[in-house]
Amino acid sequence: MHVRTREVRVAVAALATGAALAVAAVPATAATSGSAPPAFLEPSELPPHPASDWYAGPVTAGRPDPLPMCVGEALPSTASHRRYWTEYDTGALQVTVVERSTRRAQEFAALLRKDLDDCARKVMEQYPDITATQKYYGRLNVEDGAHVHGVHTVSSWGASDIGLFSVGRDGTTVTVVRWGQMGGFQHAQVADFKKTTVTAVAELY
Repeated sequence: MHVRTREVRVAVAALATGAALAVAAVPATAATSGSAPPAFLEPSELPPHPASDWYAGPVTAGRPDPLPMCVGEALPSTASHRRYWTEYDTGALQVTVVERSTRRAQEFAALLRKDLDDCARKVMEQYPDITATQKYYGRLNVEDGAHVHGVHTVSSWGASDIGLFSVGRDGTTVTVVRWGQMGGFQHAQVADFKKTTVTAVAELY
């Protein structure tokens, strides 16, 4: 495979990959001094897979590596994350950021949503071998709100991946959930992913 093609594939694979690196568990940043850190999804709370259980790595301090498509560059080093995977090519990721104030959290959530609104264009601009399309699946009424987006990518060598992204906020805390697998929009588990997003935001604290 050509080096450029391989680099593109690695970047787009963030939609579907769930393989976790061996990393030490580090507690997530607490919302306020002395308070409990925000909770992360349990594997059973992910969209059900028809042929596999979900598995999860530890909650880990810092930005995930590789970064998730479109929203990754905006994530600060103070983020915490957890990876999830199945026995097949389906994976998920949750990243949570605790800001110093509600205003900063509102601005950060708005920035992530803006990045997702422009996701397909940026992917195609950065990777000419990729064709990307996207959909907006609406707002969810949980805590201070959450929004769900879908992005489909097709490569020049035939790979097709579908990813669902959500950005939700509870006070000073913003959480991003990503789910991905091989396929197109018709394979996106939108209803299940919305339930997962509601759970993720509602159970932060």
